[in-house]
Amino acid sequence: MAQVSKIELDTSAMQEYARFLKQAPKIAREEMERSVEEALRLLKHEIQENTPTGAHGHLRGSITHQLRGQALSDGLGVVGTVGSSLNYALSVELGTKPHKVSIEGQVALREWVEKKLGIDPSRSASVAFLIARKISKKGTKGARMAGRALDDNAAQVNQIVAAAVPRIVARLQGGA
Repeated sequence: MAQVSKIELDTSAMQEYARFLKQAPKIAREEMERSVEEALRLLKHEIQENTPTGAHGHLRGSITHQLRGQALSDGLGVVGTVGSSLNYALSVELGTKPHKVSIEGQVALREWVEKKLGIDPSRSASVAFLIARKISKKGTKGARMAGRALDDNAAQVNQIVAAAVPRIVARLQGGA
């Protein structure tokens, strides 16, 4: 999903994190990375659940997450991404304007018609043709798999990330 979406975090937790980052940068960074990794796993799972499956389920299986440290000027940067490297992921997420369906797309539609709709191979080409014609006139509706995952889980992501602060405190006090 090439579209960039962000979740806004509670700034009070971030202010505490910034204070701990100066006091104990290694511990603060480790705990924030742990929280961001947990949030990424949640979002990846939710996006996969929201992703429509085609004939082979390639899109759902292509969704990955990655934690990336990022040196920002304020030193707070822990960045993570969830997405797919497949070239059609963004079109599924956002939908498309009316367009001609390529030969490869028609073959994929035919496979989808057979596997997902259970249409007999002797009829699948004509059904795929009708779907391709509709796409050429109306486009496609976006599935919003990432958008819905972010909308539905923003509060939980905030809680996961904010949980880094008490873990930092516990470690500084000699706990875990």
